[in-house]
Amino acid sequence: MAAAPVVEKWKQLRIRHAHHHPSVRNVNQMATLTFGERVADGFAAMMGSWTFIIIQSFVLALWVMVNAIAWFRHWDPYPFILLNLALSFQAAYAAPIIMMSQNRQAAKDRLAAENDYFINVKAEEEVKAIMSHLEQQDELMIDILHHLEVQHKEMLERIASPLDGAGARQEK
Repeated sequence: MAAAPVVEKWKQLRIRHAHHHPSVRNVNQMATLTFGERVADGFAAMMGSWTFIIIQSFVLALWVMVNAIAWFRHWDPYPFILLNLALSFQAAYAAPIIMMSQNRQAAKDRLAAENDYFINVKAEEEVKAIMSHLEQQDELMIDILHHLEVQHKEMLERIASPLDGAGARQEK
């Protein structure tokens, strides 16, 4: 009958898990991109690809060959001033567009880092809750072991007392 107060004690101390943190967010699906941001991302992806480098290299080589070897109608003779102008124009527009994409990516990376931080905090809270629960289980097992030891001792005493009485009678 001594077990009932122990059971009630542990029912009251029992931990119920509760979440006290925001849910995990997918950074890739958090914000919808504007038309300009999608264009900047596509432009940066295209300009940073091997396909673009190969095509541009082929066009530049063709431009130089046609204007260097052409027997008539050099539209951009050596030192290829028009080609220089075209490449400068391309760089003047490409750099800011690529920087827009990089700025947006940096903002997305900041959100991802913040999200990682919250996930780490959440994981830490979960581990603390698990450790607290395990500590509670340890205390309960020690309590149960103590009760078993007391019961075992009482049983040994009960078994030993009739034998002591019977052994004393036989000696007389």
